[in-house]
Amino acid sequence: MVTVAAGRVTLSDRRTERSWSVDLASYRIGAVAVTQAQYASVTGLRPSSARGDRLPVEGVSWADAIGFCNALSEREGLAPAYRVDGSLVEWDVSAAGYRLPTEAEWEFACRAGTSGPRYGELDEIAWYRGNSDGHAHEVGRKAPNVWGLYDMLGNTWDWCWDVYDAEVYGEYRVLRGGGWSDQHWSCRASVRRRSHPTFRIDDVGFRVARSE
Repeated sequence: MVTVAAGRVTLSDRRTERSWSVDLASYRIGAVAVTQAQYASVTGLRPSSARGDRLPVEGVSWADAIGFCNALSEREGLAPAYRVDGSLVEWDVSAAGYRLPTEAEWEFACRAGTSGPRYGELDEIAWYRGNSDGHAHEVGRKAPNVWGLYDMLGNTWDWCWDVYDAEVYGEYRVLRGGGWSDQHWSCRASVRRRSHPTFRIDDVGFRVARSE
């Protein structure tokens, strides 16, 4: 995992033409997305449509990702970050366990101090529709950003903790980063996508975070 120093990030939403700033404490975030081998070692499950230990796990819902975070925390003797009661999930912000990044943490880490739409040339940093040959690729094969984070754009979308817009979309959660099947315009640091927390598809995975 990579340690990210405290900072401030401004997010925006094209649909609502709204922008907002978030102050962040320091945190840690996975250098790569959770792989199929990691997911299987913690949960005993291999949900992905394509198989390969170093491929990012996909076909996992937001709820699945929450369960993985708690299981990994328990395996490592850490206090789980989430209290789960059926479909109700509460985040214990004081817990030291693994969790999903907030979308502000995700974008701040993705940008790594840059201000443009991407942290590098797209073909050098991301698997997307123009170069993926229609499937996900092993994590860490493209160039990282300057903070050492791989595949922040392309390959698979990352689930984030946040509710997208409760008034309009209810409990839908935020996805970030773009995926292997997306056009180039979806693989940008600011792009926000949403889906139901039970949704599963072959270009959506996640990476873990921890509070410092």
